[in-house]
Amino acid sequence: MDKETSAAATVIGDLGRIIEDLDGKGRLIRVRSEVDPRHDLAGIAARFEGGPQAVLFEKVKGHTQPVLVGLYWSRALLADLFDMQEDALPHHVARCIKRWQQAPVDPVVVADGPVLEVTEPDVDLSRLPIPVHALEDGGPYFDAAVVIAKDPETGIRNASIQRFQVVDRDRLAINIDAGRHLGLYLDKAAARGEALPFTLNVGVGPGLHFAAATPAEAAPADRDELGIASAFHGAPLELVPGTTSAVEMVAHAMWALECEILPGEVHPEGPFAEVTGYYAKVEPRPLVRVKKIHHRRNPVFHTILSGAEVFNSVGLLGEANVLALLKLQVPGVEDVYFSHGGCGFYHAVVKLAQKRAGWAKQVIMAAFAAFPPLKMVTVVDDDVDIRNARDVEWAMATRLAPKTGILVVENVFGHGLNPTFPDYLGSKVGFDCTRPFPRTASFDRAKTKSMTLDGIDIVMPGKGRA
Repeated sequence: MDKETSAAATVIGDLGRIIEDLDGKGRLIRVRSEVDPRHDLAGIAARFEGGPQAVLFEKVKGHTQPVLVGLYWSRALLADLFDMQEDALPHHVARCIKRWQQAPVDPVVVADGPVLEVTEPDVDLSRLPIPVHALEDGGPYFDAAVVIAKDPETGIRNASIQRFQVVDRDRLAINIDAGRHLGLYLDKAAARGEALPFTLNVGVGPGLHFAAATPAEAAPADRDELGIASAFHGAPLELVPGTTSAVEMVAHAMWALECEILPGEVHPEGPFAEVTGYYAKVEPRPLVRVKKIHHRRNPVFHTILSGAEVFNSVGLLGEANVLALLKLQVPGVEDVYFSHGGCGFYHAVVKLAQKRAGWAKQVIMAAFAAFPPLKMVTVVDDDVDIRNARDVEWAMATRLAPKTGILVVENVFGHGLNPTFPDYLGSKVGFDCTRPFPRTASFDRAKTKSMTLDGIDIVMPGKGRA
């Protein structure tokens, strides 16, 4: 365990301790008025979206448990949680994944854990403070819970985040993105004529959340990706045995639901306001039966808004994977940013210190291969701030040669939630916004002398001397 990781290891694996840490650092807003979980809770949370604090709703109408929103909507908040500077966070994510790839630390199964403090005598999902977010959502949704499932043939564990619509007291409808390992497991279970058991773990730390969001290109199906959480925690992730199947639960989760999918059983699911800002349409999707509900004595329900929280939590993992692969394939790649305007999924901006002509287009093709959901890749020079939309637009406006710098790829696999990729097929575009190589003075940026204001006598309007 390195010094950088060990400082946060005692906090980031437990949402209860995370909330205490955020509160102590001034990064927690407490809403103490009673709030309706149907629309009002999300509407209030949206007023704080992207800000430096998460929001804890202490009184949720009809429930005794509070709800946390906003853990992932600020990179500054996340970086503070990991005790590091914001600009170091993407590189920390990349290092943790690389550490897992090279020297994995498997989870450990312990006999007991906080999530088993209470086992409900019967299953009734209406007792959980599950919000309804957007005005046209089809009902309450789990949207931040981590699924743990096992390959029916090999027993290898997989973690993922899917959306689950509450259908009634003991049933859910699940949307499984194409190409996810969970869909592969369901197909294998169907071929064997078996149900697919899994656990749904609500209220977990960012290490496990990041493990569940790691792209398949970085975490192949033959590896237990729960070990990625161990890399973030700096210690093995603790699991407890399932009581209705062989699938484990997260020992320090707030809630754990033991579930199963019977192949062939479906139910209408949707609409749901997705990361794209559009509603996902209603379609028949797999039906989930909830068999047991376990939770802490005083649990906190965790949900996310489909916006900046997804852009950050997924974007960080996408950036890390694309950056690692591009550095191996293209000399001069320095950094990658998945923009919020691109929904954290669809637009990568890449910083390239050019070594030879043509490498920018190599970057574009390699990025699409490294992260299939991408729709756009913009490549800029190393004098451009890739996290500053104004600076990136400047490079596009002054360095992109449309006739030679735009690369279009048609009829290619993409992300099905993007409405321009019906049935997961559509077109992708890359923009080479780099200056011509070899470099000429005509494309050099004008600069001013770097100065400090220390010792300079300045009078600020309304404030006197600075």
